[in-house]
Amino acid sequence: MNYRVLISTLSRCIEKQRCHMYRICICTVLAFVVSLPAFSQTGNGALSGSHYNLNIIGVDKGKNPTLTSTDRHTIFVALGSKGAAVQTNIYLTQGPFQVCDGNGFDQAYDCNGNPISINGSNQLGAVFQLPCDTATVGGTTTGTCPSGTSQPYYVYAEALGTPGGSSTITTCAYDNTGTLVCSTDNAVLVRGSSKPKFTNVTTDLTTLTCTTGTTGCPCLTGTSCTYEIFDTNFEQFFWDYNNQGLRLAQVRFYPQ
Repeated sequence: MNYRVLISTLSRCIEKQRCHMYRICICTVLAFVVSLPAFSQTGNGALSGSHYNLNIIGVDKGKNPTLTSTDRHTIFVALGSKGAAVQTNIYLTQGPFQVCDGNGFDQAYDCNGNPISINGSNQLGAVFQLPCDTATVGGTTTGTCPSGTSQPYYVYAEALGTPGGSSTITTCAYDNTGTLVCSTDNAVLVRGSSKPKFTNVTTDLTTLTCTTGTTGCPCLTGTSCTYEIFDTNFEQFFWDYNNQGLRLAQVRFYPQ
C-alpha cells in the first residue's frame, strides 16, 4: 500500500473548498482504497491471509496406496538427486483447490475417479485440481475459461527440507493434435543453507508461454503467446515436476 499517495490525495481534497471538487476527490480516494489488495507481505516472503496449502514431498520409493478420494494436502513425487534429476507429472484439472490423486507413481485419477488419458493411453502421475484464472496474470492470448468462472489467485512457493536439493516446475500441455508443448517459463526452487523464503510463482504455474513456430504452439503471430491453464487450444495441462533431491516444496494459493 502506498500511504504517501493516499495521504497526499486526502490533503488535496481537504484543501478544495468547492463542494463538487471535494466529492470527486473523496470518490477517487474511496476507489483507490477499495482496489487495494487484501494481502500484505510477511517476513518469509509469503502473503498474509487465508490460503490453500499444498505440500509436494520427494521420496526415494514409490507409494503403494492409491491416495485418492481423501482430503489430503500432500502429493508424493520421485526424489532424485543433484546428479540425477527425475520427472513426475502432476496433472491439472479445473475446479476448487483439491488434491485428487496424491500418488505420483501409479495411474493418475481425477477428482471424479476417471483415469487421466492422453492419446488413448492412461498416464502415471498425481492430479491436482485448481480454478481457471484469467484475471491474475495480464497479457494473455485468449482470457477465457472452458467451463465455469475465473477465480483470481496468487501462487507462492518455497523449498524446504534438507539443504542442497532443488526442483524445477514447468507448465506443459498437449495441443489438440496430441503434441506436447511446454512453457518457456518455469519455477526453480532451491533449498540453500539460508532461511527458506517464498517467491511469487503465479505466472509460472498458471500459464503456458510458447514461441511462434515451436511444434504444437498455436501462436500465429508475434514472437510468443501466453495461455492460461485450461485454455481450449490444449487438451491436458500438467506440471512437469523435475526433482533433484528436494524433499519438500510448499505451494500456497491465495484467492483474491
